[in-house]
Amino acid sequence: MGTYRRRRTYDSVFKEEAVRLVLEEGCSASEVERKLGTGKSVIARWVREFTDDPEYAFPGKGRLKPPEQELHALRRELERVKRERDILKKAVAIFSKDPERYSGS
Repeated sequence: MGTYRRRRTYDSVFKEEAVRLVLEEGCSASEVERKLGTGKSVIARWVREFTDDPEYAFPGKGRLKPPEQELHALRRELERVKRERDILKKAVAIFSKDPERYSGS
């Protein structure tokens, strides 16, 4: 069997420093990759992510950017409200068929 390389993870501070070396120090992405020992084209991807959205460039593992997080929460809430609405519609349909049946008198 082959050996598996564990995927390395880098924190946002490390990524920001690597991007700073490229953008502010004028180093090439491949040069920074060699210095830091990262994989091929990793630094170029980080630079692209940072230049596309500097405020939310590296949100962290499994985390969404705040605008996407809000959208996700709103979609979950909408689904819940739709389910509640559908239940109420069914209840109205049941009770309106024979209102005397459920009045208790």
